[in-house]
Amino acid sequence: MPLIVMCGYPCSGKTRRAEELKAHFEETTDRQVHIVGDRALGVDRNSVYADSQKEKDTRASLKAEVERKVNKDNIVILDSLNYIKGYRYELFCLTKHAQTPHCLVHCLTSGEESSLWNRNREAAEQYSQDIFDALVQRFEAPDSRNRWDSPLFTVLKEDVLPLEAVSDALFKRRAPPPNQSTQSQPLSSTNFLYELDKITQDVLMAIFNTQKTSVPGDLISVPGATEKVELTRTVNMAELRKLRRQFISYSKMHPTEKTGQIANMFVQYLNKGLH
Repeated sequence: MPLIVMCGYPCSGKTRRAEELKAHFEETTDRQVHIVGDRALGVDRNSVYADSQKEKDTRASLKAEVERKVNKDNIVILDSLNYIKGYRYELFCLTKHAQTPHCLVHCLTSGEESSLWNRNREAAEQYSQDIFDALVQRFEAPDSRNRWDSPLFTVLKEDVLPLEAVSDALFKRRAPPPNQSTQSQPLSSTNFLYELDKITQDVLMAIFNTQKTSVPGDLISVPGATEKVELTRTVNMAELRKLRRQFISYSKMHPTEKTGQIANMFVQYLNKGLH
């Protein structure tokens, strides 16, 4: 059943609110309620959030755990920072694929207030000040005008959690319909696989060769795509190949008859994966 995505600065009260939601739904429904989060994974926050690759792997693990638990009988609460709008979009696509509603609960605090709460925690539970400041700096606030951030419930420290409104958003709202990008289909044709392999390889070689004469920040044009690759750093071929393999695996489950769109789709995937 539904997914509730918690969102906010470090030490903004997300876990407390997640526990409130869990208690409410266990009391008012007969559904199982699962909280998925950094704590359940045993994440060492100062180690993970200091290393972009470790952080990316942690987000992938959280998303995979959510995907395993989301079904027609359960309520899943994702208790993590969820501060990247692209990641929240991926979670939205996951709910579309599962054909279940979702909502976002934003625990809104000031950086100063959250920093104070962080310092008042036990030492083992604290973020280092450098990591805390970096996460606040990188935070991408949710916007209810974005479909992946809606319905949005913004909660201040002193607010009572709008439990009934959250419940209505989850149980009285129709799930978003799956679309071609989120609904699994069988492979369409051998030609699709050939085009997928060829186009993605051409894009990789174009990026690799252009990097020799470009600098980080340049927009790179690639064959067959109107969109450009945005590189903020030099990327080696091993990383590009890994992203290509991931994209091909995803595309085999979600093929498109419009092979002319593969290059643009791959560029969009790379731009998300490389940031």
